[in-house]
Amino acid sequence: MNLQFQTIPNSTIVTEFLLEFFAETWALRLLISMLFLLMYLGSLLGNLIIIMVSTIDQNLHTPMYFFLRNLSILDMCFISVTVPKACVNSFTDNRGISLAGCAAQIFSIMFCGYVEILFLTMMAQDRYVAICQPLLYPVIMNHKFCVQMTLASLLLGLVIAISHTVKTFQLSFCHSNLVPQFFCDIPPLLRLSCSDTFGNKLLILLTTILFSFSCIIFISISYVHIFSTVLKFPVKEERRKAFSTCVPHIIVVSVFFSSAAYVYLRPPVTSEMVQDMILSVLYTLVPPFLNPIIYSLRNEQIKEAVRKIILRII
Repeated sequence: MNLQFQTIPNSTIVTEFLLEFFAETWALRLLISMLFLLMYLGSLLGNLIIIMVSTIDQNLHTPMYFFLRNLSILDMCFISVTVPKACVNSFTDNRGISLAGCAAQIFSIMFCGYVEILFLTMMAQDRYVAICQPLLYPVIMNHKFCVQMTLASLLLGLVIAISHTVKTFQLSFCHSNLVPQFFCDIPPLLRLSCSDTFGNKLLILLTTILFSFSCIIFISISYVHIFSTVLKFPVKEERRKAFSTCVPHIIVVSVFFSSAAYVYLRPPVTSEMVQDMILSVLYTLVPPFLNPIIYSLRNEQIKEAVRKIILRII
């Protein structure tokens, strides 16, 4: 895929950015766009099922399904930020996105991304308490605590998203207005800026180290305790069931964190656009698509609740 920069004069104020297509050839672009669109619709359907079932069925009004419902709502928003606009651009052969639209995408991606990290961390906390401290589970993971943690996550995500968005659009863009990505993201925009981006890179580094890495450490410590406890279970079936619920969560966390960290923390390299796009898909599209399958559609309680609702409707 060849990237052709559209250079602009230094005196010109950028009012529109041009996004990159999934592919240059129409046939391949159509194929990828249809695949992404199907994943998008599948993600919406799967997450919507989780939201409906966990809300309607009284048996699922527990902390675990409370966090699953919140994660599903967030994932529907997260995937809706990038995929529809990218597919419309590919189908209509239109690359343009306004400055306000670009800012809105960056804000939404940062907000959803950081809140997703916090939700995944809270889900690890929920599993830790449920397996390692089952007698204290109703006391620790009470409804008030879950609501407070959710509101705190939303507030912290809002603060971080506003900080990154404001800091990004204080820059001047004069090298090009062609973003080497299928959505507006901070790393590609920093490469287009003719301003000093040291402050932006420092903000990314600080939020990643102080926030993201602390969440990773918390999740890792939680699962060390979980696995050490599970290995002591006397019944093999209980160990298998515990591992089957924990391993998928670890996989999603690993894919999400590793791909996002690589895109945001690696040194700028303009020749690896295809690689950047693939990695961006891993943390913006894959988790919202896989989460319903991994967390709930393999869950017998969810399946039973879906069957009850279908029978009630019929």
